[in-house]
Amino acid sequence: MSRESWKIFQIMSEFVAGFEQLSQIQPSVSIFGSARTPPGHPYYALTEEVARKLSDAGFSVVSGGGPGLMEAANKGAYAGKSPSVGLNIRLPHEQHANPYQNIALTFQHFFARKVMFVKYAKAYVCMPGGFGTLDELVEALTLIQTGKSTRIPIILVHAPFWAGLLDWFKKTLVSESVIDKNDLDLFSVVNSAEEVLEVIFRYYEESGFVSSEEEREIKLNL
Repeated sequence: MSRESWKIFQIMSEFVAGFEQLSQIQPSVSIFGSARTPPGHPYYALTEEVARKLSDAGFSVVSGGGPGLMEAANKGAYAGKSPSVGLNIRLPHEQHANPYQNIALTFQHFFARKVMFVKYAKAYVCMPGGFGTLDELVEALTLIQTGKSTRIPIILVHAPFWAGLLDWFKKTLVSESVIDKNDLDLFSVVNSAEEVLEVIFRYYEESGFVSSEEEREIKLNL
């Protein structure tokens, strides 16, 4: 039990380091996507463009810090005006830190890393990806649906990639009444970098960038 007990301090240190670093880079947008998509792929170019435009618009860009579309997100932000942030995870394979990071944190625990993605984000941008991307997407949808997190734009980029999943949401989850039809309004689907920015700015033009006291309390207790 002593080893299990001491793990608490490692977990605490990951949260403390994350809170101290990421609270300084607001506003930020978290971008997710496949670690397996190589440079030269259209998804890589699109992700880099999205990140560069967000960075130049004043948003720090947070990615998983690894290869593939995570690298593309950091690369685009690194070339822009705002910080490029990588939240790396130690894995037996696939994950290695990319070189395009102004701020780099490394996590042992997925759950600590996931809190960092959502706690300071003003928007979630999901590029095409696998289980990890789906995990982050569903986590954000669940937190917002249940009121455990404040509402933020969740944006799925490249409609053809997401079409099958969204069809399943509508034809199975809604029809079986395991989610409400209104839950489909929790996210937007776009095809271009310009549309990503339009969705984010349109949302905050209506709701305002400054968080209310209630919203700050929700984030504190996330």
